[in-house]
Amino acid sequence: MMDEGTELSLSIAHIVQRLKGSHLHSQIERQAKDCLHRPEIKLESLKEDVRSFLKTSGGLSQLPPSHPTAPLEHLKEPLAYMRKAQASWEKRILKSLNSMSTELGVPLARKRPGAEQKELINKWNEMGTDEPGLQTLPRVFGPCSHLPVLISLRNPNHDSCEDVSARSHWGLIQVPLNIRDIPQLRQAYTELNLSSGQLGIDDLAHVHPGIYRKQKDSLVVEQDSAAAQQYSRRGCPTGLRAALWALILNSTNQLQDMMHYEQLRAGVIQHNLLVDNLIYKDVKLTASNDDYYFVFEDFLYQVLLCFSRDTAVLEHFKYNSATPPKSYLHEKIHSAGIFIYSGVIPFHGFSMYVAPLCFLYNEPSKLYSVFREMYIRYFFRLHSISSSFSGIVSLCLQFERLLQTHLPQLFYHLRQIGAQPLRIAFKWMVRAFSGYLSTDQLLLLWDRILGYDSLEVVAELSDLSFSLTIAPQAVLADLSTLKVIPLIQIFLFATAI
Repeated sequence: MMDEGTELSLSIAHIVQRLKGSHLHSQIERQAKDCLHRPEIKLESLKEDVRSFLKTSGGLSQLPPSHPTAPLEHLKEPLAYMRKAQASWEKRILKSLNSMSTELGVPLARKRPGAEQKELINKWNEMGTDEPGLQTLPRVFGPCSHLPVLISLRNPNHDSCEDVSARSHWGLIQVPLNIRDIPQLRQAYTELNLSSGQLGIDDLAHVHPGIYRKQKDSLVVEQDSAAAQQYSRRGCPTGLRAALWALILNSTNQLQDMMHYEQLRAGVIQHNLLVDNLIYKDVKLTASNDDYYFVFEDFLYQVLLCFSRDTAVLEHFKYNSATPPKSYLHEKIHSAGIFIYSGVIPFHGFSMYVAPLCFLYNEPSKLYSVFREMYIRYFFRLHSISSSFSGIVSLCLQFERLLQTHLPQLFYHLRQIGAQPLRIAFKWMVRAFSGYLSTDQLLLLWDRILGYDSLEVVAELSDLSFSLTIAPQAVLADLSTLKVIPLIQIFLFATAI
């Protein structure tokens, strides 16, 4: 049974997560900023003042009834078989990390000697020139090791014989989750219909963008997060994308944010973590070899190393099905606790979540702040096992169902020759297409992820890549020529049901 403080903290985390991006959240945020300037409001007693006000005003009675007997992990993920699979996956990763530490003789965490700290300070902006002997360092996991875990998922309470269609057995994902079909997607993504203007299409056709100019200036001035999110559904102008994304994510770059980044930087300089080597290796194998992102190598090291030290990231585990890894350390940094301060173990391709943002933000503290918000809202769902509609399991299932429904002959043919479509598309989805699309098209796709507060468009675009019948092998080998928004529009609104 949870105590009152834990239950309240969990409730607040769920409420904040649901409010983010809404008009109500924008109003609350604006009112909160105004209240901070009032002399009767004291930050040191704010928490208790709010609690006592809710009790005396009867506000608590208006909240939905809670279930104090429900364990914390049940509220984070309601399905037992999902929780079991996630726990097993975490145990496997942690075992791999501990084995790596033992075999290489490298501790999970250690304090850097003074000389090493001074050297790191001097080369902070040139870390791309460092080669810490990564050849012998194996990857902890990547898409190739994660997909088999998702394929093995089964609901013990579900009888597959009850499925109404034989097509349900064609795909690799065999779990019963609620996902949207084309009519439901059309209703949810109405702003993408063929008659609505879209940045990414109409700007290329030289259509007068007056409807955009009138709105975008007022959005930035008024700092309306909900309006910015609504605006993003039809694409963000290149020159204002950085400001609009930061507004949607409520990411500021005020003095306290810059100070927080400097504290994280100091943590990187003082202590060395085993996962630092994983970050170095991932950047070298992915972003450094990418024609678009290799120039940002130093930025990627700075952001990702700071991210691994940020305990604020632990807050997302209140609504994430995963739990932060824990282990015993030889040095008393955290004697028996979380040895990765953020609780996130980097995997192959992790740096590609940061790389596209480097085109938008050239200040490390701002870049870091936006990336952290993107991760704790969206990207963590792409490598966690959960029943969330934006989770990787649901995205894989939606991808297979849509492809089976609208291209059954293609799906069946690929299945017969041993080329299951999901095995090809999974690597696209787990990276949200970063590293596969050209940067301008990727940013247009991420506009819609932020605008609709959902990763569903990732599954839709994966289906589109298979739906192209002209030179399919060339298309699947190189997605950089795809035009994202016209394809999504055609798939959703020009496809016969």
